[in-house]
Amino acid sequence: MIKHHPNDKILSEFAQGELTATMSMAVSAHVEMCPCCQKKVASLECRFGTEALGGEEEVVVDSRFQAMFDEIVVDESVAEMVDTPVTTIMYQHKEIVLPRALGGVDRSEFVKMGKLGRSRYQIEDGSLRASLLHIEPGGEIPNHTHNGFEVTLLLDGKFCDEEGEYVPGDFILLDGQHNHSPKTKEGCLCFTVVSASLHFNKGISKLLNPIGNLIY
Repeated sequence: MIKHHPNDKILSEFAQGELTATMSMAVSAHVEMCPCCQKKVASLECRFGTEALGGEEEVVVDSRFQAMFDEIVVDESVAEMVDTPVTTIMYQHKEIVLPRALGGVDRSEFVKMGKLGRSRYQIEDGSLRASLLHIEPGGEIPNHTHNGFEVTLLLDGKFCDEEGEYVPGDFILLDGQHNHSPKTKEGCLCFTVVSASLHFNKGISKLLNPIGNLIY
């Protein structure tokens, strides 16, 4: 069961179209995987839509836009744009279907670093970087904190840290107040958004900190 979700502020900004591109990708992918947040977002969109029309009742909104909606959905060119092709990825000798928000966006080939593999999304979003992150079985990211913030959406597999175990669909938001050492027994695939480099806290991994801004 999914235990970690975007907070109400993030869901509200998502419903109003106020999030950055990469954060919107992360929340949209989570919502696709999470029935609970699907209901919350649908309720928020209905509320904001009603407020934007001066607080009219929903039934009035339906009456006003039904004909327009009917025209749109029968337009084949629009249907083709809305029906985003399914995107799959080969990972640990199996095929994974990515959430629709993560498909159709160019990304690099996976670059391997030990038991970690990263594929960077080719999207301009200020200082934010979005990637697919694959951790192989037995892999671990050394203990670190964050110079900015990091969002991790677990897509497949499981991993754990000092706070517990995470399952597919979990949306984890961390910042400089958090220290953790993610590790996985069987491997996992994540979508990540980071705003700045990690800061490694222990052992030989601390040697990476001077070049952190080059590799985040």
